[in-house]
Amino acid sequence: MSSKGSQPAKAGLRVGVIGAGVMGSNHARVLSGLPGISLVGIVDPSPAHRARATELAGCQGFETIEQLFAEGVDAVTIAAPTHLHHEVALACIAKNIHVLVEKPIASTVAEGREIVAAAQKAGVTLMVGHVERFNPAVAAVKQAIAGEDILSIAITRVGPFPPRMSNVGVVIDLAVHDIDLIRWFTESDIVEVQPQLSSAVAEREDIALLQFRTASGVLAHINTNWLTPFKARSVTVATRGKYVMGDLLTRQVTECFGFKPDGSYSMRHLPVGHDEPLRAELIAFLKAVRHGETPAVTGDEGVASLEIATQCLETPSRPAATSAALKGPRRVAG
Repeated sequence: MSSKGSQPAKAGLRVGVIGAGVMGSNHARVLSGLPGISLVGIVDPSPAHRARATELAGCQGFETIEQLFAEGVDAVTIAAPTHLHHEVALACIAKNIHVLVEKPIASTVAEGREIVAAAQKAGVTLMVGHVERFNPAVAAVKQAIAGEDILSIAITRVGPFPPRMSNVGVVIDLAVHDIDLIRWFTESDIVEVQPQLSSAVAEREDIALLQFRTASGVLAHINTNWLTPFKARSVTVATRGKYVMGDLLTRQVTECFGFKPDGSYSMRHLPVGHDEPLRAELIAFLKAVRHGETPAVTGDEGVASLEIATQCLETPSRPAATSAALKGPRRVAG
């Protein structure tokens, strides 16, 4: 959402980071190197986390958000654990502080909607940190399919079990990235979900095969797990005119086009930028704050992706029908 009703922030923005884990420490590192930014400090109750982050970014460390507020901040990035997003975001918005909150926007859709409503009422900028949109390879895929008649999308996001995992499974931790990308690529809402989930070694789901249909008729699927010994991140998009393949780790994007009746076609590698995704994301957030613009990933978009992820977790798998007629897929309430 845009920061309607608020004055554009002054040129030298005072910014704070809440949460000094791996992601928050990276936020602080990037912010400390951006021009026109004063990194006020980073908040975390853990002395060890604070020490690591402040050394990395060369900034102050605070035990509580109240100590950060006392120093005066125009904007914050929230990289605390997901179950704290709601409480922390509302506290910041109540102080008229602009907010970038890491994905997912909150633990529940209801909490996410409360954050969005509070930001709208206060007239502050709210952006959700779906950082994969800022991956140069993703941007190249998006550009390649612009104006194309998209038929299907397949996304693979797999890897080993994460040592720092909290109380969520692969759908909220990983697949929510790709749910957002499907919505962004198609510029359409997801209207049907067909999930297959399994908990092989973890308490929560660690394998997910998710199928979707968008309102525009695009079929999409996501393959994600914590059982693969190496990381893999890939996107393929089939349109009527081309087939685009992107490796999000090596940042190679290839386009097949010019399909002929004899089965031949042309292929080319597309140019891909080199910017760090997190840096591009934070620059986009601060630009939206300065100019009162609609941010690159709005609160409503963050809630929509969380809602689809939640639908995947709530939709029961059904045994295959034999003589009985198959029931249809779960339709997302609109």
